[in-house]
Amino acid sequence: MSLAEEVELLKRIPLFANIDTSKLKLLAFTSERVRFPAGQVLCRQGEIGRAAFIIIDGEADVVVDAETGPLTVASVGRNDFVGEIAILCDVPRTATVQARTDVTALVIAKDQFFRMITEFPQMAIEIMRVLALRLERTTKEAARARLTA
Repeated sequence: MSLAEEVELLKRIPLFANIDTSKLKLLAFTSERVRFPAGQVLCRQGEIGRAAFIIIDGEADVVVDAETGPLTVASVGRNDFVGEIAILCDVPRTATVQARTDVTALVIAKDQFFRMITEFPQMAIEIMRVLALRLERTTKEAARARLTA
């Protein structure tokens, strides 16, 4: 994929929709494009977060360790953003993200991610919205799991 194609991809992600093209070029240039075969872990619950991931292609499951064993709390796919909680909050990873199919992801290092948030406050607002939606979904999933346990 060319730099121009990666920039177009980034523009389709709500988090980056209002970011200047030149900044998106820099983000695409400084990020690493990585392929994860089906079954491979992108990040593991409990690890220190050093990067976030934008799914370019493929699907992955978000899994948390529960009392009853691993619990899939979400699935992510093209244009989804994962792994940001650990780098935003400076806490260990809150979930494992595992490729369900072959996944291609853009890996954004922690320092680059913070530079983008600092320069573009609207990104921080979008991140808060996404995190709030995830919290709601996770809470519902946990409640459902308790009812079936």
